[in-house]
Parts: sequence; C-alpha cells; structure tokens
Amino acid sequence: MKRITIKPLRERNPILVAVVGLVILAVIASLVYFYNDLPVIGGGTGYTAYFAEASGLQAGNEVRIAGVTVGSVTGVSLDGDKVAVTFDVKNAWVGDRTTAAIEIKTLLGDKYLAIDPLGTAAQNPAVPIPLSRTASPYDVTQAFSGFAQQVSQIDTAQLAQSLQSLSDAFATTPPYVRQALRGLASLSASVASKDAEVTSLLAGAKKVTGTLAGEDARFAALLDDGNLLLAELRQRQDAISAMLTDTRELAVQISGLVNDDQAQLTPALQALNQVTDVLQANQANLTKALALAGPYYKLVGNALGNGRWFDVYLCGLITHTDLPDNTPASGCEPPKP
Repeated sequence: MKRITIKPLRERNPILVAVVGLVILAVIASLVYFYNDLPVIGGGTGYTAYFAEASGLQAGNEVRIAGVTVGSVTGVSLDGDKVAVTFDVKNAWVGDRTTAAIEIKTLLGDKYLAIDPLGTAAQNPAVPIPLSRTASPYDVTQAFSGFAQQVSQIDTAQLAQSLQSLSDAFATTPPYVRQALRGLASLSASVASKDAEVTSLLAGAKKVTGTLAGEDARFAALLDDGNLLLAELRQRQDAISAMLTDTRELAVQISGLVNDDQAQLTPALQALNQVTDVLQANQANLTKALALAGPYYKLVGNALGNGRWFDVYLCGLITHTDLPDNTPASGCEPPKP
C-alpha cells in the first residue's frame, strides 16, 4: 500500500496559501451574513400572502400560529391593487387552505401576522395565499387621523348657513318639521363656534396616539420585565414561604427560651451590673496599677530572660582592695571590662 505524505504548510507557496485562506474566509462570511436564507438552518420556508391593506404591518414583525412565534415578516410591498406580504415559517406545517390575518399585538398599534394552518396538503411556497383567505384589522389610530383630516376640511360656517336657510325655507311646514330643522341649525351653529376647539382636540389626540406608538418598544419592555419579575417571585414562592415560617418558629423558640431562663438570667444580669459598677468606681486605681505594673514586669523579664535562673547584682559585699584594678574607686557600679 502506497503511503501518502502531506507537505508541511511552511513548504507550500505562501501566495497560494493566502489566496485559499481569503476564499475560505469570504465563504464563511457569506454563510454568516445569509444565515436566515439557508434552507436547513436558516429562517425557515418563505411564503407570500396578499392583503387588501398593510394595516401598519412591517418587516420584522412576528408570525404566530396559535399564539406561538414561528417566524417573522420579511417584507411588505405593493403588488398592483393589493399588498404582498412575504414571511418565513420555521418548524411549523402550513396547509393549502391556510388563512392569514394581521392582528393587533398591543394597544399602541404594534401588529403581528397570525397564521391558521388549514388544509390536507402542504402549501406551495411559490403560490401566494389569495385575498379570499386573508384579513386586515381596523386601526383606531388611523381612523382618528382620518376623522381629524375630514373634520378639518369641513366649512362649518357654510354648513351652519345652509341649515339656517333650510330652516327658513320650511318655516310654513308643520311645527315638528320646523323644530327639527331649527335644532339642526342650532347644532350646526354650535359646532361652527367650537370648530377651533374640536380641531385642536383632534390634533392633540393624534399627537398623543403618535407619541404612545413611538414609545411602544419601551412599554413592551416594561411589561416583559414585569412578567419576568412575577415569574421569578412565583418560582421563589416556596422559598419565601419557608423562610417566613422558619423566622416565625425561631421567634417562638427565642421567646420560650427567654421565658424559661428569665429566673436565672435576672440575678446574673444584676450581678454583672454590680461588677461593672465596682470596676467603674475603681477605674482610677486600675489605671495607676497598670501604669506601675509595666516597669515592674519589664525588670522581671530582664532578670529571667537569660535562662532558668535569676540575674542578681549585689554591691558592697567586698572591699575595693579585693576588686580588680579596673574597678571604680567609689560607688556601687559593676566592674567594666
């Protein structure tokens, strides 16, 4: 059998090695960048659905089946007189009778795409879901905006004048007709007098709804954090309950211990108070004794520090004539070497 030898990398052409390395890096970067588009490990299978209107749906919104997120919206575009919504679904079955609806996720106007997978066969990704199987929600924010624009275009003064002329023309008609027309004229005059206030009110409502819609992400994050806190407290419920129970039992045990030993503790505490009183009354004497004991114990330590004996010097037991020549002529001083 022929043995195959691999040429070491340092012996190869460095230019060729660099080119191959750059190609491999480019392939890896492309795979990472187009990760969601890969058929097996990417974002899933892509589908298209036609809607009569987009209703605020945007790319990146969730795709849900029975409340479970299974994908995301990849694009919203105009296709003739209808809106084409493309989305990906991963790890979920989509049938050939599937219905799609744009639902409201939060009160602030955030949307998501709800899928109801119906049918006996799988949905062909190349065949869009028709308008007959899709539905769009009613957007209250857009309705307020449209209403404000319509009201601002009404000439309320001309409307009031028209209704007043109509009331004058029916002056000879039966009383109930005249009263109805007179009421309409009064209503139109009142609306005309409050035109500026109504317009300002609707503009303010539009501004408020726009501000709330802009803060939707923060509200969603706040609600998510609240849910996490409640979930953590629910998980820790048993531990907190056990801690409170143990604390209550400990308090009961301490109370019982104090009650049982109160007869013995009371004399002991009284005696301890007497001892502290005596020590406090003799504090000056104790301080003086400690100050005098310091030099004494220092001398004792010097005398006993050379071994198992006492170092003692006695002066005056012998005369100066019997001492060596280097002994001082007078005084009790030890001989110096």
